[in-house]
Order: sequence, then C-alpha cells, then structure tokens
Amino acid sequence: MADARASSASSAASPTFDEVFCGLLPRLYRRAVMLAGSRQSAEDVVHEAYLKLAARPQRFLAHPEPYAYAFTAVLNVARDAYRKDRRQVLVDAMDGVEESGAGGAGGDAGTGPGGVAGGWDGGVERRQAEIETVRLLGKLSHRQAGIVILVDLDGYTLDQAAKIMKVHRGTAARHRARALDRLRAYLVASEHGQAGR
Repeated sequence: MADARASSASSAASPTFDEVFCGLLPRLYRRAVMLAGSRQSAEDVVHEAYLKLAARPQRFLAHPEPYAYAFTAVLNVARDAYRKDRRQVLVDAMDGVEESGAGGAGGDAGTGPGGVAGGWDGGVERRQAEIETVRLLGKLSHRQAGIVILVDLDGYTLDQAAKIMKVHRGTAARHRARALDRLRAYLVASEHGQAGR
C-alpha cells in the first residue's frame, strides 16, 4: 500500500513522456500541417516524430524546452517524408487542398468579412487563412518554413530558433530573410494575377 502511494506521488511530481508529449500535440499538429500540407500527412509526421522521441524519452524529458525538441523532430520527419515523396511522384498536392478547402468555403464567405452581420463566420475566414498559410509555406524549403514558423508564428527569437534548428544564427537569419522575400514575391505575383483578371 505504501509502495503504491510512493509511486503515485513520484509520478505526480514528474510528468511522464506521454503526458508531456500529449500536452504538446495540438500545437505540434498545427505546425505539422503547415509543414506537411495536409492533415493526414501531418498526423503521419507527428506519429513518426512520437516514435522517434519515445525511443529515448529521457532526452525529451530532460530538455529545457520540450516543444522545441519535439518541433525539431517533426521538422526532420516532414523533411524526410517530403524528400521521399518527391522521388516517387511529382505532383503539386496543394491544388486539391486549395480547391476543396478554400474554394468550397470561399463561395459562401463572399458577402464581406465574416459573411455574417455579427462578424463571426463560423471559422471559415480563419480556415481560409490557415489554408493560405499552408500553401505559402509549401513554396519554401523545410528549413525556411521551420525558421518562419518558429520566429513569426511561435514567437521565438532568431537566436532561439537557430539553437532549436541547430544552425548558426547567421544561417537562420539568411533562411528567414530569403523565406520572407520569397513569400513577398509570391504575394505580389498573386495580387498582379488577380488584378489582371
């Protein structure tokens, strides 16, 4: 009886690998979708990252920032999956996501911001923004996308992001600058394309 109380007290004091990882799952899934391009691919990426981290749980638990450690694993798995898929099939997968996701929802939301008098559109505008973010991040390399996600979406400093991605600060800054330049160029090109219609 005393042993059971002692073991439950020690497990309450230090969270297990599964408890910590599960606490990070919503955030990891959102970032994995941005890297992988689809929800199904993101689930595969996060699952594969979980298996890699579970092989050495003490490293994950001992890390001062478990999210950063897990994000690095997700980024590496997404990059490896992309390389593997690129060798097998040369298809732009984002066209199907854009047509079924934003296209179906966009027709109803054309009445104005939110499409509803109260300004809330049931999440359609947010979903369209997420799809557009995934589409734009898909045009970047995985390192560029990773730096943009860490700095511009997760709020890490450039120094922290460089440390998480295990690159020099100058390399991280260069990746981010190139990524932002590329994103600006795509946005300008898409605006000119819409204006020409």
